[in-house]
Amino acid sequence: MSGTLNKVMLIGHTGDEVKMHYFEGGNCIGRFPLATNDSYVNKTTGERVTSTEWHNIVVRNKAAEICEKYLKKGDKVYIEGRLKTRKWQDEQGKDRYSTEIQCTDFTFLTPKTEGQQPETTASTQPASTNNPSVGTAQSVSPQSTETEEDDLPF
Repeated sequence: MSGTLNKVMLIGHTGDEVKMHYFEGGNCIGRFPLATNDSYVNKTTGERVTSTEWHNIVVRNKAAEICEKYLKKGDKVYIEGRLKTRKWQDEQGKDRYSTEIQCTDFTFLTPKTEGQQPETTASTQPASTNNPSVGTAQSVSPQSTETEEDDLPF
């Protein structure tokens, strides 16, 4: 197989508010940490062990503005994107590396109260930086889901 794939899918909790940076020309990026947990039972002690992995998430332009508006510290979110490693130099001139998740799609998973919900609430589609018609990501709470007729043949 000659093709390659760089795809990351994460479900986790935000570790901080979205930090925005604006550029000339109107573009912007948002950055926030995302925590994912892994737990297992230690076979020798029988004790449950939980480890947390932190990921640096980067979103761009309209998606960044949506995340800044709706994501709060501790919210659960689904992130889809690709890995990117940046090289930079610290104050002493040493090379440093930082691995980030360049977010391409996301879905808010934390239910919001009525006053905090986005204006459009009927969709569970992820907001995409590749699809401007999707506008905002939704978080559908059990109170807002409506029963629809099934088109199933059975």
